[in-house]
Amino acid sequence: MPESLVSGLSLDRLERISRHFEKNYIQPGKLPGFAALVARHGKVVWSEARGLREAERNLPMERDTVFRIYSMTKPITSIAMMQLYEQGRFLLNDPVHKYIPAWRNLRVYKGGSYPDFKTEPAATTMTVRDLMTHTSGLTYGFTERTEVDAAYRQLKLDGSSILTLDKLVDRLADLPLEFSPGTAWNYSVSTDVIGYLVQLLSGQPLDDYFQEHIFKPLGMTETGFQVRPDQQDRFAACYLHQPGDTMKLQDDPRRSKYLKQPRFLSGGGGLVSTIDDYYRFAQALCQGGEYQGQRIIGRKTLEFMRLNHLPEGKDLPALSIGGFSETPYAGSGFGLGFSVKTDVAKSATIGSQNEFGWGGLASTSFFVDPVEDMVVIFMTQLMPSSSYPIRQELRALVYGALD
Repeated sequence: MPESLVSGLSLDRLERISRHFEKNYIQPGKLPGFAALVARHGKVVWSEARGLREAERNLPMERDTVFRIYSMTKPITSIAMMQLYEQGRFLLNDPVHKYIPAWRNLRVYKGGSYPDFKTEPAATTMTVRDLMTHTSGLTYGFTERTEVDAAYRQLKLDGSSILTLDKLVDRLADLPLEFSPGTAWNYSVSTDVIGYLVQLLSGQPLDDYFQEHIFKPLGMTETGFQVRPDQQDRFAACYLHQPGDTMKLQDDPRRSKYLKQPRFLSGGGGLVSTIDDYYRFAQALCQGGEYQGQRIIGRKTLEFMRLNHLPEGKDLPALSIGGFSETPYAGSGFGLGFSVKTDVAKSATIGSQNEFGWGGLASTSFFVDPVEDMVVIFMTQLMPSSSYPIRQELRALVYGALD
């Protein structure tokens, strides 16, 4: 019997995705469930939801389940910033202290621990592009690698009930950088600072800006910084990976902080969404910045964002000083808001040159392949995203379905 092909993808082979994750992850109790979507040539070819969105109450995963997308917020914030670039509001080589004067004399860590750091002046000036490419010298508290990120944890700079974007920027002014800007790559709160700059340059709160300039034009009615009352019955539980490949409840959807409007509008990781809502955004990126007649970013601007912007065209292994990322390092560079595949063979994972995307801390991910005109969205809720190699396995399963 011949294979059923839609847009050059085999539906029979795409079903391997469901079988693989059911057998290897859901049944053994490694993942609660998942929802996934594959689109090609602007058409959703395959979508599936399997397992549970909430194991404790035996509630099924469904196509309209609402997920914490964490760092999949970053590409949205980066697009917002580049919309302002298109309006002449800033230049990428502008020093950050032009907009945040307290950051004029940033210093670099040399020794000691908070609050008694030994520092030296930064050898370079931090630019807006350094923020967008994570070459700023900032870090994340959760990486637990250095005395600087220990200070982030102590000051709760990865997010807390009292943190705001203004407070984040004020407190970062007093902390040393991990390295001089532009000399290394380190995953960090840089995109939260970009969110602050979006507010500053646009004169709008970040949530209002997203709604007016990205969500409403694209018809993204399920994405925001808060789970609305009408979404609460569809909100998934989030789980934490445990030794022995089990999981425990990390965030109960009935008592989650996401049920309230947050004070800290995290452009680095604060949004919730669904597979179909995020697809609208990803499809716009695949189509050069436009979806269903609504353009959110210029075609040439997006082409520029998709280039590898790391210093001297280097890749992540050559520049990274930290061990955490939402993409495997090998064969990848970094653009203005997402990773970019620069060497398919070196990545040891099937794909295309210039494929781009990103993931989130709870194991969500997306990628856009302009060569194959394909978009893939995968949502689940297990922290950390490094627990299993599901992103690489997903690529093998998806690309294996191409005719």
